[in-house]
Amino acid sequence: MSLTLRAPASCQFDIVSLGEIMLRLDPGDGRVRTTRQFQAWEGGGEYNVARGLRRCFGKRAAVVTAFAENDVGRLIEDFILQGGVDTRFIQWKPFDGIGREVRNGLNFTERGFGIRGAKGTPDRGLTAASQMKPGDVDWDDVFGNCGARWFHTGGIFAALSESTADLTIEACKKAKEYGTIVSYDLNYRPSLWKSIGGQAKAQEVNREIAKYVDVMIGNEEDFTASLGFEVEGVSEHITGLEIDSFKNMIERAVEDFPNFQVVATTLRDVHSATINDWGAICWHDGEFHEATHRPKLEIYDRVGGGDSFASGLAYGFMEFNDPKMAVEYGAAHGALAMTTPGDTTMATVDEVKKLVGGGSARVDR
Repeated sequence: MSLTLRAPASCQFDIVSLGEIMLRLDPGDGRVRTTRQFQAWEGGGEYNVARGLRRCFGKRAAVVTAFAENDVGRLIEDFILQGGVDTRFIQWKPFDGIGREVRNGLNFTERGFGIRGAKGTPDRGLTAASQMKPGDVDWDDVFGNCGARWFHTGGIFAALSESTADLTIEACKKAKEYGTIVSYDLNYRPSLWKSIGGQAKAQEVNREIAKYVDVMIGNEEDFTASLGFEVEGVSEHITGLEIDSFKNMIERAVEDFPNFQVVATTLRDVHSATINDWGAICWHDGEFHEATHRPKLEIYDRVGGGDSFASGLAYGFMEFNDPKMAVEYGAAHGALAMTTPGDTTMATVDEVKKLVGGGSARVDR
């Protein structure tokens, strides 16, 4: 059994993502609290997946989001255009000059080093994307007239407000009507849920969204906090000895949500911010497939590694419709993405193929 994907010729896009895109301000090797300069990037959990499929894998991608109409919004748009992602579905909201009613999100992000972990300080209140609601997007145009083979969104966007959760459900339902594969990254963030009902609200929202998902992505914390599946004996990050417990949890999740066709997660054991054991596992059609395990992977910037895993996974299904190849491409792409700064990938498809094929870090000339 494999995924039933719409034919490329029947769609203008291979992937459409729904989510908030923020301006990432990065102090480089320094700290946010002491820096005198920032490097600017764009980033957002859902967007990063679409951009990865476009920039690394050459797939046709578009994003659905909203910005305040000002120079910061246009700067983020310029980054999106540089990444080759189609911007036709971006909504622009009038800016009041101060941000009392609508603004664009900022994310101050330290990449971490050694014993100092990566740290993000988001500033995203009253953003245009967080105010999106059902009825704002013509999904019949997105999935019908234009057409998309794959739709990706996630728990970060769903947590921004009650209306974004409702919009996520609306989008997933409409994608299913048109035969578009729906992937969802649970991406549980306690800080996003704590003021709107906490973990109980996260489970209420995510269990409703899960009814319409084909490809569910998340780690052990995500499944526990967002869907309510407890895993005995599993610590913050899965090690090789704990995989069986996680497999049991996935099997329980599939019983609750028989619509899941694929369940996938990265396997990460953190020795330090810059040294992680790295792998991935994928469930499909009753079988588990594990990617090549990479112990003591050296990391430059871990932010966005999971999103690059998701884009590689989607590419593997689009290109080969094979779960083993999909999880290998996902793990390899995620590993490569963490060797460069910023949320988004700088890897090429040839580099991913080389790593999947067992290639080394020897110099290429």
